[in-house]
Amino acid sequence: MMRYRVLGPFSVTVDDEPRTPQAAKVRQVLALLLLCSDRVVRRDSIIEELWGDAPPPSAVTTTQTYIYQIRRLLHPSEGAPHEDRAVRTVHPGYGLSVDPGQLDSTEFEQCVDRGRALLDDGRAKEAASLLARARSMWTGPVLADVCQGPVLRRYAARLEEKHILARELSLAADMRLGRHRELVAELKSLIMANPYHEWLHAQLMIALQRSGRRAEALEAFRHARRLLSDQLGIEPSEHLQQIHQDILEEDSFTP
Repeated sequence: MMRYRVLGPFSVTVDDEPRTPQAAKVRQVLALLLLCSDRVVRRDSIIEELWGDAPPPSAVTTTQTYIYQIRRLLHPSEGAPHEDRAVRTVHPGYGLSVDPGQLDSTEFEQCVDRGRALLDDGRAKEAASLLARARSMWTGPVLADVCQGPVLRRYAARLEEKHILARELSLAADMRLGRHRELVAELKSLIMANPYHEWLHAQLMIALQRSGRRAEALEAFRHARRLLSDQLGIEPSEHLQQIHQDILEEDSFTP
């Protein structure tokens, strides 16, 4: 069975045997086909990915060579019928077929989508478990060891945004389950990495207040306000200010 990992360092295995391509541009092409799995990737898009706006005269034939090398990598015996091979020539480009369970990013996105649906349905415990599983699949930035051109960067950025969503949904599920004390350290760490993310500041304030640390919750608001004012010249959002007011009026606190 083929297994592909793109959430972190790139890896390819076939029946548990490592098959990750070593040549940089071959890695790029295979990575692009994987992030667009079960769709046709135009040859022009591959050429743009590899050479940008200045492709060499041999771009088409060189691209064909890379596709051939990927096919040999995934089917070294050349024994598989053409229609059974993972990489197919489909006008106006190429397509890579991926079965369920083969590509970690596909499994990740399915977990996030299902987790969000469970959370919306009020099933926070099930959502938290599924979202924790999704987050555990990440071992670093998307395709951490692959050179990325303009096309691959766009697809990788979409996955990175999904990762942010998974993190936020996971935090929301844990908050609903009353895991406030456990989340304080994680929220502080996330705020250090994302200092202008007001939603994170809001969750930290709520987690601190719900942990019986009201003074720290109020200080968290003052810290957020200073950051936004000093660095961006703006005031906290109405939502953040309302949470602050509710903490001040502790008896009516309703996040």
